[in-house]
Formats: sequence, structure tokens, C-alpha cells
Amino acid sequence: MIEFLAHSQKSFIHFLRIGIFIVMAWIGGLKAFHYEAEGIVPFVANSPFMSFLLNKSESDTDNYKLHKNKEGEIVPQNIKWHEANGTYGFSYGLGTAILLIGITVLLGIFYPKIGLWGGILTAGMSFVTLSFLITTPEVWVPNLGGPEHGFPYLSGAGRLVIKDIIMLGAGLVIASDSAKSILQRHEN
Repeated sequence: MIEFLAHSQKSFIHFLRIGIFIVMAWIGGLKAFHYEAEGIVPFVANSPFMSFLLNKSESDTDNYKLHKNKEGEIVPQNIKWHEANGTYGFSYGLGTAILLIGITVLLGIFYPKIGLWGGILTAGMSFVTLSFLITTPEVWVPNLGGPEHGFPYLSGAGRLVIKDIIMLGAGLVIASDSAKSILQRHEN
């Protein structure tokens, strides 16, 4: 077993690439649906890296809270607000970018230079996502009278975000493996 594991690293890194691609393709694809687009608004509206991508005339930092739909809920007034806010257009663009990053990671199996970019972009995207732990109030359990709120009590949104530390590490592993393959090709 130890021998098998010791000699399987390259195969496992390819499996990691496939896993990243699946996650990126699935999540990127979901960005085309209203419920997913609406769900990312708290992260985007509070992010210094992304908030400028929403329409400021419609969206201040807290305005989205008045127009929040539950997953699967259809409130026409809220949908109109999200259309005016640019929520859906932003989500379509983000989904496309996420999907393209996933494709570059997957292509790294055959093309290390593309895989290098895929790993770097995965790590960069994960770094931005992890910044939501600092910028987005919804990642922490709110103070609703109970003793467990604020840091370190992650909400559902916070638990979703913290997992990106794994994606950050995976992106760096993919970038490192791709760089190693590039150097090996130049040596031969």
C-alpha cells in the first residue's frame, strides 16, 4: 500500500485536476441560474474587489438585504431589483470565468503551461473568496440573543467560504506540478 501511494502522486494530482474541473464546471454552470446569482450578492456587495461590478445606483452595501429571495423562491419585485442591480449579468460573467479556470486546470493534464495558469488562477480566485471572511457580515452567526455569534462561529455562508482554503492549496499544488513538468521538458 505504501509503495502504491508513494508512486501514484502524479496520478493523484491528475485526479485533483479532474476534481477541480468538476467543482468549477458545476459551480460556474450554476451561476446561470437566478437562485445562485442572488445567493452571491452579499459576498459581491461587501467585497472591495467586486462591489464596483454591481450598479451603485441600485446597490449599496445593505440594500440587497431588502431584496433577498430564499433559494427557489420567486418574488417578481426582487427579481426586477436584481436585474437593475446587474446581479444576473455579473453572475453570468463570473460563471464563465470559473468554468474557464476549470478547463485550464483540466487541460494541465496534457498541457503544463495551460495547467500552470489554471493553478495560479484557482489559487487567486480562492484568495479572493477567502477575503469574504473579512468583508461579508453574513459569514458569521449573527447576534440574535444567543451566546454563540460572531467570530469564530461560521454561518452556512462562512462554512462554504472557509472550504476554499483547500481549493487554494489545490491550486498551488497544480501550479507547482505544472511548473515542474515545464522545467523537466526544458531539461530534456
